[in-house]
Amino acid sequence: MFTGIVEELGEITAVETLDDACRFRVRGPVVTEGARHGDSIAVNGVCLTVVEHENDAFTADVMAETLKRSSLGALETGSRVNLERPMVADGRFGGHIVQGHVDGTGTIVERTPSEHWEIVKISLPAELTRYVVEKGSITVDGVSLTVVEAAADYFTISLIPTTLALTTLGIKQVGDPVNLEVDVIAKYVERMLGAGQSFNGGTK
Repeated sequence: MFTGIVEELGEITAVETLDDACRFRVRGPVVTEGARHGDSIAVNGVCLTVVEHENDAFTADVMAETLKRSSLGALETGSRVNLERPMVADGRFGGHIVQGHVDGTGTIVERTPSEHWEIVKISLPAELTRYVVEKGSITVDGVSLTVVEAAADYFTISLIPTTLALTTLGIKQVGDPVNLEVDVIAKYVERMLGAGQSFNGGTK
């Protein structure tokens, strides 16, 4: 499990395209320190498994399903990426519950800078609308954020200077895709309420 608190900005140093997958080599001195084969590291909010590691970089395989559901397929050599290791049991819970399982992608529609923050408007897939609420949590490219405005086909977030400086959200441009993971609690609540209604209606 992750919390959406990015540890460092990494860089894609190599991309190997396979028949139904691809392999990334990612430079990240902080997250690679102490890494072992089989460890998990979130790359732009996608939980990937360390296949190889050496010095300050690690290699991870990305299967076709992940490429289809996320924006990782758009990464190329030189791309900057948000990196986070899983939360340790006695760690500080700084963000919210993040699984590293991307629910869909959005597109940056608009950026409105201010003196002390920046409002970013992101398109929202129709199937995720019901999970996004004002002042609720959402993960954008692996960053735990609070929803400012929630509409039928978009939402907005407010980014402070620290987030702009330390994550890819500071360099993403209008038209760029971003990975979205909605609050998993909302999905569990929906499932349980649906199960309860079916039971009460006599279908189970």
